Amino acid sequence: MKRIMLFVLTNVAVMAVILIVTRLLGVDRYVSANGIDLGSLAVFSLVVGFAGSIISLLMSKSMAKWSTGAQVINQPSNADEAWIVDTVRKFAEKSGIGMPEVAIYEGAPNAFATGASKNNSLVAVSTGLLQNMNKREVEAVIAHEVAHIANGDMVTMALIQGVMNTFVVFLSRVVGYFVDKAIFRNQDDSPGIGYMISTIVLDILFGILAAVIVAWFSRQREFRADAGAAHMMGESNSMQAALARLGGIEAGELPQTVKTMGISGRGGVMALLSSHPPLEVRIQALRDRKFA
Repeated sequence: MKRIMLFVLTNVAVMAVILIVTRLLGVDRYVSANGIDLGSLAVFSLVVGFAGSIISLLMSKSMAKWSTGAQVINQPSNADEAWIVDTVRKFAEKSGIGMPEVAIYEGAPNAFATGASKNNSLVAVSTGLLQNMNKREVEAVIAHEVAHIANGDMVTMALIQGVMNTFVVFLSRVVGYFVDKAIFRNQDDSPGIGYMISTIVLDILFGILAAVIVAWFSRQREFRADAGAAHMMGESNSMQAALARLGGIEAGELPQTVKTMGISGRGGVMALLSSHPPLEVRIQALRDRKFA
């Protein structure tokens, strides 16, 4: 909750600064005369920008279970399930977080963590991961996912996305009004075709820029989770081995709802849009650090 309040307050503060600057420069008077209420637009942008991200965060566990078919281990039915639950518990206690739900799902090698908070989370591993890695490597992957939870990555990513959405909505509509008046010469009080076209185009363009920023944060988060796993295990060789193993097999494609929280992810259309750094870069980053 503290993290959510901090991000919301930061976003509100930034929007307030923008409104103050536009007033000092006299921009607000110009746009108000042309039918734009910047204050109302800022509030609208905040609501629209954060609504989807917050709702997705709150529904993340349920959506992850549904989209992957993950089966929660309420009572271990065999030694392997008991070991997985005990391993998650061990790392959760080391990290000082509440015990996550633990699940297994059918699929190619991968794993993910999700949840609305550090004490309301889920760690899931695929059957393919369990079949293709030894226990030490699986342990490293589980530690990586628990590190995501301990770092508050699910909340952070949702809020960063919310901030980006807010600015996309706000800026596209402000620029759209200017295009409508200056280029399309619309003299009516209501927005014209220029505004509508510009807003659609700018939503896409600004959305791509926002996606680049979100992807950059996502890649930095992967490095921190790798390092967190190495710290919890007291060595980085197991994490390096797990990543190298993923580099030699076809990693499973996760649903969009949990893709950024997986241990491995395919790059986007461009490297700038990839949620995960290349595996070899992650391995080298672990080699360059000291762990004890």
